[in-house]
Amino acid sequence: MQREGKLSRIIFNNAENGYTVAVFDTEEGSFRIAGSFAEPRIGAKYRLEGKFTIHARYGEQFSFSSYEELLPEGEDAILEFLSAGNIRGIGPKTAKTIVETFGEESLEVIEKTPEKLLSISGIGPKSLAKIAESFGESREFASVSIELRELGIEMSDAVRIYKIYGSDSVSIVKENPYILVEDIRGITFPKADSIAARLGFEPGSTFRIESGIRYALRSWASSGSTLMPEELLVEKVAELLDITREEVADSLRDLVFNGELEEDRIDDIPVIYLYGYYQAEQRVAFNIGRIHDAPVRQIPASIEDLISDAEAGLAADGMSYVTLSEEQENAVRASLLTNISIITGGPGTGKTTIINILVRIFRRLGLEVALAAPTGRAAKRMEEASGEPAMTIHRLLEYVYSEDEETLNFGRDEENPLEQDVIIVDEASMIDIMLMDGLLNAVKSGTVLIFTGDADQLPSVGAGNVLRDMIASEYIHTTRLREIFRQAGGSKIITNSHLINNGEYPEQGLSGDDFFILRKDSENEILDTIREMVEGRIAKGFEFISSASDIQILTPTKRGALGAPSLNSVLQDVINPAEEGDPELRIGSKVFRTGDKVMQLRNNYGAEWRDELTWAEGEGIFNGDMGTVESINLHDKSMIVKSDDRLITYSGDMFDEIDFAYAITVHKSQGTEFPAVIIPAWRFPPMLMTRNLLYTAVTRGKKLVLIIGDPRCVQMMIDNNRADGRYTGLRARLQQLDTPAFF
Repeated sequence: MQREGKLSRIIFNNAENGYTVAVFDTEEGSFRIAGSFAEPRIGAKYRLEGKFTIHARYGEQFSFSSYEELLPEGEDAILEFLSAGNIRGIGPKTAKTIVETFGEESLEVIEKTPEKLLSISGIGPKSLAKIAESFGESREFASVSIELRELGIEMSDAVRIYKIYGSDSVSIVKENPYILVEDIRGITFPKADSIAARLGFEPGSTFRIESGIRYALRSWASSGSTLMPEELLVEKVAELLDITREEVADSLRDLVFNGELEEDRIDDIPVIYLYGYYQAEQRVAFNIGRIHDAPVRQIPASIEDLISDAEAGLAADGMSYVTLSEEQENAVRASLLTNISIITGGPGTGKTTIINILVRIFRRLGLEVALAAPTGRAAKRMEEASGEPAMTIHRLLEYVYSEDEETLNFGRDEENPLEQDVIIVDEASMIDIMLMDGLLNAVKSGTVLIFTGDADQLPSVGAGNVLRDMIASEYIHTTRLREIFRQAGGSKIITNSHLINNGEYPEQGLSGDDFFILRKDSENEILDTIREMVEGRIAKGFEFISSASDIQILTPTKRGALGAPSLNSVLQDVINPAEEGDPELRIGSKVFRTGDKVMQLRNNYGAEWRDELTWAEGEGIFNGDMGTVESINLHDKSMIVKSDDRLITYSGDMFDEIDFAYAITVHKSQGTEFPAVIIPAWRFPPMLMTRNLLYTAVTRGKKLVLIIGDPRCVQMMIDNNRADGRYTGLRARLQQLDTPAFF
């Protein structure tokens, strides 16, 4: 179905993929349209190809899949088009002069004989070049998009392709459609493979096989693996592409020979890396050895006296007096007598107490100490627990983001190392291989480096199994804390988390406890019970719940009725329902309201923020940062989110980076604690029914944990102690270093 008309108002436009919602004026009347433009122009005339659909909230709208820009006819239409600022270098005054001079031939002059515009006052050679280029881009995209559409490329992807390749778009795609996977965000290997099939590429095309190999390696990296065993890689790619293993092996050899991939042996098994992960893993192992082997700083005092003084110092600083257990003393001793050490243990085993003691000892010795964690939430928890300043690892390393190059660089590195004498890093299980690479590059020899964390939690979201690999290598001295202290032992959350971690079934809570399993026999019953809990049932029974925002639903999955997106849709209407007169901002299928609980989905190092209290400005928001929608501006389609004390303005393509956070996945919850946690337990995919996922979810609750669902599913998760299944080489690389001797 075709419709011709004029774009009269733009409601929303995503600059990255061109997705636009606008008002379209036709002879039959005005209506909403939705689809992708390369550059929507108010006042421009278009022919749209699409169909009318019914939107759940906004009713009927015309969803278009392709378009053609039509040149306006008549002096009035041309003047309106040029005056709207659609062509760079032409404003309302210049537009009027052009139309007065050339009349109905104005657009033909701009397109075919632009040099005639030099007769117009205010238009010189530079502005003429800008005008010609701007007008040419619009006409050029029209023809390019038609050819790309014939190849099965959607308009939103055509917009991205044109912005990268320009007039060469079609020729580049036809020569090698698989290059789109490397250059265009959002175009996956299967999509490129479909385009290639239309173009007649053979299944055994070198372009196809090499792209398939990279696709397989990236897929495994997104699941946490830094490498793949060569035999497994060849097998998986051959299955994926339906070709012979020999064809894959030949292309793999070429990629290795050309330096695009790296081949190595881990535990005497041939493995293949994407080069960046290979370099990072090599450097991490080298730097751990360098830091470890540096001369150890001498302690000019009795360690026992230092510990006693620090214990007393905690009480003097207003914290309760503590006496370290033997386990804790061993951890402190190892931290003082080695350059690099690890302290690991579950909740309630005293990791925070050890950090507090160590900080006081190092300060007494006149050493400068830095406290850091992988995320802002984890750093804030560390600061609150210790009473000492803490920051993210990124901030410690003074990250700098280059928009032009789309790269992240650290101001602190091997040439400009960190100046602190001691660096203590908490929540180390969350550190992936790339972040660890950046951190260790900036740690100078002679620095004391201490990692704390729970190795039994889920590993990092990014590639690597860093903390577990460091511990398993036995190269770094590790203290495992197993004793649960009296105060923590009174919590069913603490005792049950340890039971779960040991493969035992948790104890059911009684009245006054903080851990409960509520049996429900269907997804609908689970959903109804979750709704009841957040509507007020929990708040009535527990004084510490001040609002529904204190309750966090943690689900294993993104899919199905109990997946995060589905739960968020339900919970938003329960916790933050629409109110007549209150602004709502629709972005695609999402409708944001003031007060919504939201989460950042990926790192955005260039995003600007200002501190609500000091008005200081800064850059950088990170994957997993949570906040609340403070205000909505319907005029410019933006909203302000408060995350801790930072105020961040979201607009344009930044909306792709944010989602609701009433319910989040367990993976996204790492490094954070919530007053109350609700965990649905149902028949999720087997790969998610694991002990460490349940353990991680339970340990996120500070004062209350509710598991709602089928107790048999809880038992299945506890019984499934399947490892994460990541392929990494750091453990083996550390084991190749000289075996250390500990004091």
